Amino acid sequence: MLSRLATRTARLVLTAIAAATLTAAGTATALADNGGSTADAVQKDGWGQACGTNDLTFKVREETQAGGYYLVTAKAKPGITCYLEGTIPSAAFGSAPDTQASPAEQAVTDTIKLSGSTAAYAGISPKSTNTDYGKEFRRLIIAVAGDETNAVSLKLPSTVLVDEPITTNWHAKRADAVPFAN
Repeated sequence: MLSRLATRTARLVLTAIAAATLTAAGTATALADNGGSTADAVQKDGWGQACGTNDLTFKVREETQAGGYYLVTAKAKPGITCYLEGTIPSAAFGSAPDTQASPAEQAVTDTIKLSGSTAAYAGISPKSTNTDYGKEFRRLIIAVAGDETNAVSLKLPSTVLVDEPITTNWHAKRADAVPFAN
């Protein structure tokens, strides 16, 4: 699968080309494209860099609501302003396909501008089944969707039993990131 994010250098070059095109043509709309990969997205307040996994810091904490889940908080690193799409994060508890979190929501949520203390939240439930079965894990592997090559591993507060995990999209409000299994 092609990465949805271009390198920082490619994004800068594409932004410069787009700016020159806008100035010359006098138009207000342009899309930067790199072989079918979205490099930058037009935001309400102008051009913005799409968040890559390396642009963010992540924290994970255990929550008890909805049968128990992990709340992942993402913030932009110092000096970075980027836009995080309201899609699911790439999240897994191991490398086996059955430990990859599936979507808990049907639609995409709003894009979140991350900078300074602004945070985005995703809720990841390790177990969406009502059984005693599963695999035990101590780490959560997470990345911005499309940037899986830069995934980070987060230590969980305790060992968790994983069976058909689910995840919410990224949300601007913590309360919206509670993963409810259907």
